[in-house]
Amino acid sequence: MRIGMMVDAYKPYISGVTNYVSLNKRALENAGHEVYVFTFGDPEYQDDEPRVIRSPALPLADTGFYLSLRHKTKHKKLLQTMDVVHVHHPFLSGRLALNYCRSAKIPIVFTNHSRYDLLAQAYLPIMPDEMSHSLLQSYLPDFCEAVDLVISPSAGMARILREFDVKCHIEVIPNGVDLRQFHQVEPFPRSQFGFTNQDILLVYAGRIAPEKNISFLLQSFAGIAQLIPNVYLLIVGGGKKQFEEELQDLTVQLGIANRVHNTGMISYEDIPACLAMCDIFVTTSVAETFGMSTVEAMSAGLPIMGIHSAGTSDIVEDGKTGFLSTEDLAAFTAKLTYLCLHSNLRKTMGVAAREASKQYDIDRITKILLGHYTRLMQSTKPLKKSLDERLMTVLEEFMK
Repeated sequence: MRIGMMVDAYKPYISGVTNYVSLNKRALENAGHEVYVFTFGDPEYQDDEPRVIRSPALPLADTGFYLSLRHKTKHKKLLQTMDVVHVHHPFLSGRLALNYCRSAKIPIVFTNHSRYDLLAQAYLPIMPDEMSHSLLQSYLPDFCEAVDLVISPSAGMARILREFDVKCHIEVIPNGVDLRQFHQVEPFPRSQFGFTNQDILLVYAGRIAPEKNISFLLQSFAGIAQLIPNVYLLIVGGGKKQFEEELQDLTVQLGIANRVHNTGMISYEDIPACLAMCDIFVTTSVAETFGMSTVEAMSAGLPIMGIHSAGTSDIVEDGKTGFLSTEDLAAFTAKLTYLCLHSNLRKTMGVAAREASKQYDIDRITKILLGHYTRLMQSTKPLKKSLDERLMTVLEEFMK
Protein backbone atom coordinates (compact mmCIF):
# COMPACT_ATOMS: atom_id res chain seq x y z
CA MET A 1 0.00 0.00 0.00
CA ARG A 2 1.25 3.52 -0.83
CA ILE A 3 0.37 5.88 2.02
CA GLY A 4 0.82 9.65 1.99
CA MET A 5 1.09 11.54 5.29
CA MET A 6 0.38 15.28 4.94
CA VAL A 7 1.66 17.67 7.64
CA ASP A 8 2.19 21.42 7.76
CA ALA A 9 5.52 20.95 9.58
CA TYR A 10 7.95 18.06 9.98
CA LYS A 11 11.51 17.50 11.12
CA PRO A 12 13.65 19.24 12.28
CA TYR A 13 10.64 20.84 14.05
CA ILE A 14 9.85 18.75 17.12
CA SER A 15 6.31 18.25 18.41
CA GLY A 16 3.93 15.49 19.39
CA VAL A 17 2.54 15.41 15.84
CA THR A 18 6.03 15.16 14.33
CA ASN A 19 6.97 12.32 16.66
CA TYR A 20 3.68 10.53 16.00
CA VAL A 21 3.98 10.76 12.20
CA SER A 22 7.61 9.61 12.29
CA LEU A 23 6.78 6.67 14.56
CA ASN A 24 3.68 5.72 12.59
CA LYS A 25 5.57 5.94 9.30
CA ARG A 26 8.25 3.59 10.58
CA ALA A 27 5.67 1.09 11.89
CA LEU A 28 3.80 1.06 8.58
CA GLU A 29 7.07 0.61 6.68
CA ASN A 30 8.01 -2.29 8.95
CA ALA A 31 4.66 -3.82 8.02
CA GLY A 32 5.70 -3.72 4.34
CA HIS A 33 4.05 -0.50 3.15
CA GLU A 34 5.50 2.46 1.25
CA VAL A 35 4.97 5.67 3.23
CA TYR A 36 5.62 9.25 2.10
CA VAL A 37 5.51 12.45 4.16
CA PHE A 38 4.38 15.54 2.22
CA THR A 39 5.27 18.77 3.98
CA PHE A 40 6.76 22.23 3.57
CA GLY A 41 10.20 23.55 4.45
CA ASP A 42 13.76 23.80 3.27
CA PRO A 43 14.23 21.40 0.33
CA GLU A 44 17.96 21.26 1.17
CA TYR A 45 17.36 19.79 4.63
CA GLN A 46 18.96 16.34 4.87
CA ASP A 47 16.50 13.79 6.29
CA ASP A 48 17.54 10.66 8.15
CA GLU A 49 14.66 8.69 6.61
CA PRO A 50 13.45 8.04 3.06
CA ARG A 51 10.46 9.52 1.20
CA VAL A 52 10.10 12.89 2.93
CA ILE A 53 8.81 15.28 0.25
CA ARG A 54 9.27 18.98 0.99
CA SER A 55 7.85 21.80 -1.08
CA PRO A 56 9.45 25.24 -0.66
CA ALA A 57 7.45 27.72 1.42
CA LEU A 58 7.72 30.94 3.39
CA PRO A 59 9.05 30.39 6.94
CA LEU A 60 6.81 31.84 9.66
CA ALA A 61 9.43 33.54 11.85
CA ASP A 62 11.05 30.91 14.11
CA THR A 63 7.94 28.81 14.67
CA GLY A 64 9.13 25.84 12.59
CA PHE A 65 6.05 26.22 10.35
CA TYR A 66 5.97 27.34 6.73
CA LEU A 67 3.29 28.98 4.62
CA SER A 68 2.37 27.88 1.10
CA LEU A 69 -0.84 27.47 -0.88
CA ARG A 70 0.49 24.66 -3.05
CA HIS A 71 2.91 21.79 -3.36
CA LYS A 72 5.32 21.65 -6.28
CA THR A 73 3.68 20.17 -9.38
CA LYS A 74 5.84 17.04 -9.32
CA HIS A 75 5.03 16.57 -5.62
CA LYS A 76 1.33 16.96 -6.35
CA LYS A 77 1.57 14.30 -9.07
CA LEU A 78 3.39 11.98 -6.69
CA LEU A 79 0.73 12.56 -4.04
CA GLN A 80 -1.94 11.57 -6.55
CA THR A 81 -0.34 8.12 -6.91
CA MET A 82 -1.07 7.26 -3.26
CA ASP A 83 -3.62 4.61 -2.27
CA VAL A 84 -4.66 6.60 0.80
CA VAL A 85 -3.75 10.01 2.22
CA HIS A 86 -3.68 10.72 5.96
CA VAL A 87 -3.85 14.41 6.93
CA HIS A 88 -2.53 15.57 10.31
CA HIS A 89 -3.22 19.33 10.06
CA PRO A 90 -6.64 20.48 8.83
CA PHE A 91 -5.84 23.92 7.43
CA LEU A 92 -3.04 24.14 4.83
CA SER A 93 -2.43 20.41 4.35
CA GLY A 94 -6.10 19.62 4.82
CA ARG A 95 -7.31 21.95 2.08
CA LEU A 96 -4.59 20.77 -0.29
CA ALA A 97 -5.54 17.15 0.37
CA LEU A 98 -9.14 17.90 -0.63
CA ASN A 99 -8.01 19.76 -3.73
CA TYR A 100 -5.54 17.15 -4.91
CA CYS A 101 -7.10 13.85 -3.84
CA ARG A 102 -10.90 13.92 -3.78
CA SER A 103 -11.45 13.79 -7.56
CA ALA A 104 -8.67 11.21 -7.94
CA LYS A 105 -10.50 8.50 -5.93
CA ILE A 106 -7.92 8.76 -3.14
CA PRO A 107 -9.49 8.34 0.31
CA ILE A 108 -8.57 11.02 2.85
CA VAL A 109 -8.19 10.33 6.57
CA PHE A 110 -7.90 13.20 9.06
CA THR A 111 -6.62 12.90 12.63
CA ASN A 112 -7.34 15.88 14.88
CA HIS A 113 -4.19 16.15 16.98
CA SER A 114 -4.62 19.60 18.52
CA ARG A 115 -6.89 21.74 20.67
CA TYR A 116 -6.97 24.58 18.16
CA ASP A 117 -9.25 26.62 20.43
CA LEU A 118 -6.70 26.57 23.25
CA LEU A 119 -3.79 27.19 20.90
CA ALA A 120 -5.58 30.33 19.70
CA GLN A 121 -5.92 31.49 23.31
CA ALA A 122 -2.22 30.85 23.97
CA TYR A 123 -0.78 32.44 20.83
CA LEU A 124 -3.46 35.00 19.93
CA PRO A 125 -4.52 36.34 23.33
CA ILE A 126 -5.99 39.50 21.76
CA MET A 127 -8.54 37.36 19.92
CA PRO A 128 -11.74 36.91 21.98
CA ASP A 129 -12.53 33.28 22.81
CA GLU A 130 -15.90 33.65 21.10
CA MET A 131 -14.19 34.66 17.85
CA SER A 132 -11.76 31.73 17.80
CA HIS A 133 -14.61 29.36 18.65
CA SER A 134 -16.76 30.80 15.83
CA LEU A 135 -13.93 30.49 13.31
CA LEU A 136 -13.35 26.85 14.19
CA GLN A 137 -17.08 26.18 14.19
CA SER A 138 -17.35 27.61 10.68
CA TYR A 139 -14.43 25.53 9.36
CA LEU A 140 -14.10 22.16 11.09
CA PRO A 141 -17.60 20.72 10.45
CA ASP A 142 -17.42 21.21 6.67
CA PHE A 143 -13.83 20.00 6.49
CA CYS A 144 -14.59 16.87 8.51
CA GLU A 145 -17.65 16.19 6.37
CA ALA A 146 -15.51 16.40 3.22
CA VAL A 147 -12.93 13.78 4.25
CA ASP A 148 -13.56 10.04 4.30
CA LEU A 149 -12.68 9.32 7.92
CA VAL A 150 -12.18 11.54 10.98
CA ILE A 151 -10.04 10.13 13.79
CA SER A 152 -9.80 11.48 17.33
CA PRO A 153 -6.96 10.19 19.51
CA SER A 154 -9.21 10.24 22.57
CA ALA A 155 -12.88 10.15 23.53
CA GLY A 156 -12.46 13.50 25.26
CA MET A 157 -11.26 15.16 22.04
CA ALA A 158 -14.15 13.58 20.14
CA ARG A 159 -16.57 15.28 22.54
CA ILE A 160 -14.86 18.62 21.91
CA LEU A 161 -15.21 18.14 18.14
CA ARG A 162 -18.95 17.63 18.72
CA GLU A 163 -18.98 20.96 20.56
CA PHE A 164 -17.71 22.53 17.34
CA ASP A 165 -20.71 21.00 15.51
CA VAL A 166 -18.77 18.20 13.80
CA LYS A 167 -21.61 15.80 13.01
CA CYS A 168 -19.93 13.11 10.91
CA HIS A 169 -18.76 9.80 12.37
CA ILE A 170 -15.64 10.13 14.55
CA GLU A 171 -13.47 7.05 15.06
CA VAL A 172 -11.56 7.07 18.35
CA ILE A 173 -8.11 5.58 17.74
CA PRO A 174 -5.36 6.43 20.25
CA ASN A 175 -1.89 7.27 19.01
CA GLY A 176 0.46 4.34 19.08
CA VAL A 177 3.71 4.26 21.07
CA ASP A 178 6.74 2.02 20.59
CA LEU A 179 6.65 0.51 24.07
CA ARG A 180 9.67 -1.76 23.63
CA GLN A 181 12.23 1.02 23.96
CA PHE A 182 10.64 2.09 27.26
CA HIS A 183 10.43 -1.44 28.66
CA GLN A 184 13.96 -2.49 27.75
CA VAL A 185 16.11 0.38 28.93
CA GLU A 186 18.77 1.04 31.53
CA PRO A 187 18.10 4.30 33.40
CA PHE A 188 20.68 7.04 33.24
CA PRO A 189 22.79 7.33 36.42
CA ARG A 190 21.22 10.08 38.51
CA SER A 191 24.67 11.43 39.31
CA GLN A 192 24.94 12.41 35.64
CA PHE A 193 22.36 15.12 36.36
CA GLY A 194 23.48 15.99 39.88
CA PHE A 195 20.86 13.91 41.73
CA THR A 196 21.18 11.09 44.27
CA ASN A 197 19.23 7.87 44.68
CA GLN A 198 17.64 9.29 47.85
CA ASP A 199 16.12 12.23 45.96
CA ILE A 200 12.48 12.24 44.85
CA LEU A 201 12.66 13.12 41.19
CA LEU A 202 9.69 14.58 39.30
CA VAL A 203 9.92 14.83 35.53
CA TYR A 204 8.14 16.75 32.79
CA ALA A 205 9.04 15.81 29.21
CA GLY A 206 7.74 17.82 26.28
CA ARG A 207 7.85 21.14 24.52
CA ILE A 208 8.22 24.33 26.51
CA ALA A 209 5.28 26.36 25.25
CA PRO A 210 2.46 28.47 26.75
CA GLU A 211 -0.22 25.84 26.17
CA LYS A 212 1.75 23.31 28.28
CA ASN A 213 0.90 25.31 31.44
CA ILE A 214 4.38 24.83 32.91
CA SER A 215 4.14 27.98 35.03
CA PHE A 216 1.33 26.24 36.97
CA LEU A 217 3.62 23.26 37.51
CA LEU A 218 6.43 25.47 38.80
CA GLN A 219 4.13 27.24 41.25
CA SER A 220 2.93 23.90 42.58
CA PHE A 221 6.46 22.55 42.83
CA ALA A 222 7.56 25.65 44.76
CA GLY A 223 5.10 24.76 47.52
CA ILE A 224 6.23 21.13 47.61
CA ALA A 225 9.92 22.11 47.68
CA GLN A 226 9.32 24.02 50.90
CA LEU A 227 7.93 20.90 52.57
CA ILE A 228 10.17 18.18 51.17
CA PRO A 229 13.91 18.95 51.17
CA ASN A 230 14.96 16.20 48.74
CA VAL A 231 12.40 16.71 45.95
CA TYR A 232 13.62 17.94 42.54
CA LEU A 233 12.04 18.70 39.17
CA LEU A 234 13.62 17.65 35.89
CA ILE A 235 12.33 19.41 32.78
CA VAL A 236 13.21 17.55 29.57
CA GLY A 237 12.62 19.53 26.41
CA GLY A 238 12.94 22.93 24.84
CA GLY A 239 11.01 25.59 23.00
CA LYS A 240 11.27 29.15 21.81
CA LYS A 241 14.03 31.03 23.63
CA GLN A 242 11.49 33.59 24.89
CA PHE A 243 9.42 30.93 26.70
CA GLU A 244 12.49 29.20 28.13
CA GLU A 245 13.77 32.49 29.54
CA GLU A 246 10.38 33.33 31.04
CA LEU A 247 10.28 30.00 32.88
CA GLN A 248 13.87 30.42 34.05
CA ASP A 249 12.98 33.83 35.46
CA LEU A 250 9.96 32.31 37.21
CA THR A 251 12.10 29.65 38.94
CA VAL A 252 14.27 32.47 40.29
CA GLN A 253 11.24 34.47 41.47
CA LEU A 254 9.84 31.39 43.22
CA GLY A 255 13.16 30.57 44.86
CA ILE A 256 13.44 27.11 43.27
CA ALA A 257 16.18 27.67 40.68
CA ASN A 258 18.47 25.22 42.54
CA ARG A 259 15.72 22.57 42.65
CA VAL A 260 14.77 22.64 38.94
CA HIS A 261 17.04 21.21 36.24
CA ASN A 262 16.32 21.75 32.53
CA THR A 263 18.11 19.42 30.13
CA GLY A 264 17.04 21.36 27.05
CA MET A 265 16.33 19.41 23.89
CA ILE A 266 17.72 15.88 23.99
CA SER A 267 17.62 13.05 21.48
CA TYR A 268 14.34 11.12 21.42
CA GLU A 269 16.40 7.94 21.81
CA ASP A 270 17.52 9.20 25.23
CA ILE A 271 14.00 9.89 26.55
CA PRO A 272 13.36 6.31 27.81
CA ALA A 273 16.54 6.25 29.94
CA CYS A 274 15.79 9.72 31.24
CA LEU A 275 12.26 8.78 32.32
CA ALA A 276 13.40 5.49 33.85
CA MET A 277 15.60 7.24 36.43
CA CYS A 278 12.68 9.36 37.74
CA ASP A 279 9.91 8.74 40.30
CA ILE A 280 6.82 10.65 39.08
CA PHE A 281 5.78 12.09 35.72
CA VAL A 282 4.02 15.44 36.01
CA THR A 283 1.89 17.15 33.37
CA THR A 284 -0.25 20.26 33.84
CA SER A 285 -1.32 20.78 30.24
CA VAL A 286 -5.06 21.01 29.57
CA ALA A 287 -4.51 21.32 25.81
CA GLU A 288 -3.72 17.70 24.98
CA THR A 289 -5.79 15.61 22.60
CA PHE A 290 -3.61 12.61 23.44
CA GLY A 291 -0.67 12.71 25.83
CA MET A 292 1.97 10.66 24.04
CA SER A 293 4.62 11.65 26.59
CA THR A 294 2.22 10.53 29.34
CA VAL A 295 1.89 7.08 27.78
CA GLU A 296 5.66 6.90 27.35
CA ALA A 297 6.14 7.68 31.05
CA MET A 298 3.56 5.05 32.00
CA SER A 299 5.40 2.54 29.83
CA ALA A 300 8.59 3.41 31.71
CA GLY A 301 6.77 2.48 34.95
CA LEU A 302 6.06 5.95 36.32
CA PRO A 303 2.87 7.04 38.09
CA ILE A 304 1.29 10.16 36.58
CA MET A 305 0.21 13.42 38.22
CA GLY A 306 -2.04 15.34 35.84
CA ILE A 307 -5.05 17.59 35.44
CA HIS A 308 -8.55 16.46 34.47
CA SER A 309 -8.80 17.36 30.76
CA ALA A 310 -9.46 15.82 27.36
CA GLY A 311 -6.64 13.44 26.53
CA THR A 312 -5.08 13.13 29.97
CA SER A 313 -8.29 11.92 31.65
CA ASP A 314 -8.69 9.30 28.90
CA ILE A 315 -5.25 7.86 29.65
CA VAL A 316 -4.76 8.16 33.43
CA GLU A 317 -7.03 6.29 35.84
CA ASP A 318 -7.24 8.46 38.94
CA GLY A 319 -6.11 6.56 42.02
CA LYS A 320 -4.76 3.60 40.04
CA THR A 321 -2.16 4.68 37.47
CA GLY A 322 -1.66 8.09 39.07
CA PHE A 323 -3.61 11.05 40.38
CA LEU A 324 -5.75 13.60 38.54
CA SER A 325 -6.73 16.97 39.94
CA THR A 326 -8.78 19.94 38.90
CA GLU A 327 -6.82 22.95 37.63
CA ASP A 328 -6.68 24.29 41.17
CA LEU A 329 -3.23 24.97 42.56
CA ALA A 330 -3.99 23.84 46.13
CA ALA A 331 -5.74 20.62 45.02
CA PHE A 332 -3.01 19.70 42.54
CA THR A 333 -0.22 20.43 45.03
CA ALA A 334 -1.91 18.38 47.77
CA LYS A 335 -2.21 15.28 45.59
CA LEU A 336 1.32 15.60 44.23
CA THR A 337 2.70 16.05 47.76
CA TYR A 338 0.89 12.89 48.90
CA LEU A 339 2.43 10.94 46.01
CA CYS A 340 5.88 12.29 46.83
CA LEU A 341 5.59 11.14 50.45
CA HIS A 342 4.39 7.58 49.74
CA SER A 343 7.03 5.54 47.92
CA ASN A 344 5.09 2.25 48.07
CA LEU A 345 2.09 3.92 46.42
CA ARG A 346 4.36 5.24 43.67
CA LYS A 347 5.64 1.74 43.00
CA THR A 348 2.14 0.22 42.95
CA MET A 349 0.83 2.90 40.60
CA GLY A 350 3.93 2.58 38.41
CA VAL A 351 3.30 -1.14 37.91
CA ALA A 352 -0.34 -0.46 37.04
CA ALA A 353 0.68 2.35 34.69
CA ARG A 354 3.06 0.12 32.76
CA GLU A 355 0.37 -2.53 32.38
CA ALA A 356 -2.21 0.05 31.24
CA SER A 357 0.20 1.43 28.61
CA LYS A 358 0.16 -1.85 26.68
CA GLN A 359 -3.13 -0.94 24.98
CA TYR A 360 -1.25 1.81 23.11
CA ASP A 361 1.32 -0.52 21.54
CA ILE A 362 2.25 0.81 18.08
CA ASP A 363 1.85 -2.59 16.37
CA ARG A 364 -1.71 -2.93 17.68
CA ILE A 365 -2.67 0.60 16.62
CA THR A 366 -1.04 0.16 13.20
CA LYS A 367 -3.21 -2.90 12.50
CA ILE A 368 -6.32 -0.88 13.36
CA LEU A 369 -5.28 1.94 11.03
CA LEU A 370 -4.48 -0.46 8.20
CA GLY A 371 -7.93 -2.00 8.54
CA HIS A 372 -9.51 1.43 8.00
CA TYR A 373 -7.16 2.27 5.13
CA THR A 374 -8.08 -0.98 3.35
CA ARG A 375 -11.81 -0.47 3.88
CA LEU A 376 -11.66 3.08 2.52
CA MET A 377 -9.63 2.06 -0.53
CA GLN A 378 -12.35 -0.42 -1.42
CA SER A 379 -15.26 1.98 -0.95
CA THR A 380 -14.12 5.49 -1.93
CA LYS A 381 -15.60 6.87 -5.14
CA PRO A 382 -14.51 9.97 -7.09
CA LEU A 383 -16.29 13.15 -6.08
CA LYS A 384 -17.06 16.23 -8.09
CA LYS A 385 -14.83 19.12 -7.09
CA SER A 386 -16.42 21.76 -4.92
CA LEU A 387 -16.23 25.43 -5.91
CA ASP A 388 -13.37 26.28 -3.53
CA GLU A 389 -11.35 23.32 -4.82
CA ARG A 390 -11.84 24.49 -8.42
CA LEU A 391 -10.77 28.01 -7.41
CA MET A 392 -7.66 26.59 -5.71
CA THR A 393 -6.75 24.76 -8.92
CA VAL A 394 -7.09 27.98 -10.93
CA LEU A 395 -4.94 29.83 -8.37
CA GLU A 396 -2.27 27.15 -8.58
CA GLU A 397 -2.12 27.46 -12.35
CA PHE A 398 -1.80 31.23 -12.01
CA MET A 399 1.10 30.87 -9.51
CA LYS A 400 3.15 28.50 -11.68
